[in-house]
Amino acid sequence: MAHVFICTNDREGERESCADNNSILIKSRLKEYVNGNGWKGRIRVSTSGCMGLCLQGPNVMIYPQKIWFRGVMPEDLRDIESAIKGIISEN
Repeated sequence: MAHVFICTNDREGERESCADNNSILIKSRLKEYVNGNGWKGRIRVSTSGCMGLCLQGPNVMIYPQKIWFRGVMPEDLRDIESAIKGIISEN
């Protein structure tokens, strides 16, 4: 079991935030990946508030494995998907 948190914090242009760089799209695609592989209930994908590293965002954290991705763009999803697949294969 793992929980994937995607920061979707939006500061509405006042300061840089994870939402400025497609974090909502990233969350949506990760949910599709997990559900498409039948892992719902084993891998949970959730929205997170600020993780404190907005300038390095979007940020994605996989818990409790302590796997952290910073500066995630849609083209980086394969790396996160690979980490999720590795977690599933270990259990």
